[in-house]
Amino acid sequence: MDSQWDSMKPFVPMVGKEAHLPVAAVLMLTGFLLTGLFSINKSVTTAPLLAIPASLALGFGSVYLICAVGVYV
Repeated sequence: MDSQWDSMKPFVPMVGKEAHLPVAAVLMLTGFLLTGLFSINKSVTTAPLLAIPASLALGFGSVYLICAVGVYV
């Protein structure tokens, strides 16, 4: 059991801690831009193209922003 534990590789995240703030800024700006575009033209056809990516960008952006300022969830 100890040999298996010692042979395991440490976890390396895809986005490092130093990149959380820029990733959060890009995602939040993208989310707000798409939200603004959706609020200008609300229709059934633009909902999947604008509203869904905007909500995903704002959701993930807020998590990255929380992690960037030091509140780990």
